Amino acid sequence: MPRPIIPLHVPGQADPGPLRFDSPPPLALYIHVPWCVRKCPYCDFNSHGLERPAGGDARLGEVPEQAYVAALMGDLERALPQIWGRKISSIFIGGGTPSLLSGPALQALLDGVRLRLPLLPDAEITLEANPGTAEAEKFQAFREAGVNRLSLGIQSFNDAHLRALGRIHDREQALVAARLAARVFDNFNLDLMYGLPGQTLEEAQADLEQALDLGPTHLSCYQLTLEPNTAFAAAPPELPEADRCADMQDAIEARLAAAGFVHYETSAFARPGRQCRHNLNYWTFGDYLGIGAGAHGKITAFDPATGRHQVERAMRWKHPREYLEKLPGGDPVQERHPVPPAELPFEFLMNALRLNQGFDPALFPARTGLPWLTVSRDLERAAADGLVTLAPDRVAPTEQGRHFLNALLERFLP
Repeated sequence: MPRPIIPLHVPGQADPGPLRFDSPPPLALYIHVPWCVRKCPYCDFNSHGLERPAGGDARLGEVPEQAYVAALMGDLERALPQIWGRKISSIFIGGGTPSLLSGPALQALLDGVRLRLPLLPDAEITLEANPGTAEAEKFQAFREAGVNRLSLGIQSFNDAHLRALGRIHDREQALVAARLAARVFDNFNLDLMYGLPGQTLEEAQADLEQALDLGPTHLSCYQLTLEPNTAFAAAPPELPEADRCADMQDAIEARLAAAGFVHYETSAFARPGRQCRHNLNYWTFGDYLGIGAGAHGKITAFDPATGRHQVERAMRWKHPREYLEKLPGGDPVQERHPVPPAELPFEFLMNALRLNQGFDPALFPARTGLPWLTVSRDLERAAADGLVTLAPDRVAPTEQGRHFLNALLERFLP
């Protein structure tokens, strides 16, 4: 599933003045579980494979569940003063492969969260799972622990493409896992990728048809990209040409629209009312506390030292070994910095303009603490160039704006 977009720091901007918040933004909780059976060659997330060679055969290391859950609770307790009194609207347990956790470990984790934080009664609780680690008893245990939304990393139903992606599951395991998810959870997502090595338009369409037959409430459809510091970046596979990938994207969007899915974000499609609330909080620039190895967070808080509000970003110690060494008694945060007010317009728009339906202009001052005038003139110029539409209650990217989103956002760089 999508992660929040975290920009690089761009220094050298004038301070537009103190931030003014009538109330804090909604607050979500992200929990990172950094281990996978095996690191996929395209993955640039903070994940660490457990599979190790031993005498020519692979053997699987163990997730240090007890120590890691204890570390997460220590991490959460140290963060409580920053978010005291605020209710959690959603929890997302991502990775890595969180479904490597046992049912009792996940129960202990969510029980520990509930003891320390107030959750909204209808809080969405998502867990990411790999079809290669799907078990009926485990999925049921996750449901009983409180998970009410599952996200399965299918990527493809084509065995040749799964092998090319380095996935640990095959087509049959993907089908079994998705059918199991449909039985246990009434709200589940399937991740698909297109633009895979050697993939044809017909094969991409076949993947989508198979996914639809399984009855998910949500689909995330991403084009494979070669990210820095991955195995694919070091030894790039031959990918389909850009025009063929564009044809795949168009076909996917048209088929899902015909199937009644709402295309609400660049890569996200949902049955009406089934949009991922946790990810919507990212796109609408809500707050989120991130705990776990390498987890990122963004919190709006009052700084008593300056007498002002500020938006602060933080990142936990990235390597799980370092993270475990720091906790439960030490500081889990490796990096933290306030976001300069001059950078907030770009950060807000970089997220909000990914939403196809756009955003209410009132959301900008509510989430950044800055007046609408900060961005209104640049948005008017973007509208004149056909990149956005402006209305009293809605700012949205046009089709041209969605296709040239980076060029649109460059107008708001500090």
